Formats: sequence, C-alpha cells, structure tokens
Amino acid sequence: MVGFEMDDWKKIGLGLTGFGVFFSFLGIIFFFDKGLLAIGNVSILFISGVIMTIGVKSSLQFFMRRNNFKGTISFCIGFFFVIIGWPVIGMAAEAYGFIILFSGFWPTLSVFVQKIPVIGWVFQQPFIRSFLDRYRSKRAPV
Repeated sequence: MVGFEMDDWKKIGLGLTGFGVFFSFLGIIFFFDKGLLAIGNVSILFISGVIMTIGVKSSLQFFMRRNNFKGTISFCIGFFFVIIGWPVIGMAAEAYGFIILFSGFWPTLSVFVQKIPVIGWVFQQPFIRSFLDRYRSKRAPV
C-alpha cells in the first residue's frame, strides 16, 4: 500500500493552511476584523498553504478547471471585498466560492466523519446517513 509521504514542503503547506484557517476564524470571532481576515485569508496563508501542500501544477489545474471557475471567481471577489474593507460581504462571497470549489470533497469528508468514534455515531443515524448518501458522488475532486 502506498502511503502519503510528508516531505518538508507539505508539512509547511499544512501549517500555513492551518494558520490561515485559524486567523480567519479569529477574524470572524472578533466581529469581522479586516486585518485578521486579510492575513488568514487567501493571499498570505490559506492559498499559499494549499499550493505548497498539493503543488503548483495541481493547484493551477484545480482552480482553473472549467467547472471550478465559478467558485474561483467568487473566492477572488470575496477576497477583494475583504481587502477594500467590506468583510461581511467578502466572507459571504468567499464562503460561497469555497463551497462551490470543494463540493467534490464533501463525500470524502462525510465518510471520514462517520468513522470518528464519538461524532461518527451521530452521523451514522439513518436519517442523517440518508441525507449524506444523497450527495455522495463517484468523481474525484483533484
């Protein structure tokens, strides 16, 4: 079985992505603080972490794929709104873009959450499982 190798670039990328999510979370908690949202958002930490984790070529292929254009453009417009000082509108546009971009990962995430010991029991209940199974697809996102 081939494992996921963690070289130094991927470790740094995961760290940057984690810090990006952390600063974005802090920016939302502190009533949409423009500075924290801008630091944790697209340009500095989150996107640079994703690029370092999966590579430049794979990142460009993912963000420039025809069915991901809507999410990419929405994400960039949201970042622009955060930078010019409209953080609520910017975060709403970025959230929409994030959902569109990473919608192919939701089936994988639902399987992962079902296997977590305590939380998995809740997600394995028949009414929740039927909801999650409805959105499961066969295509790979990357």
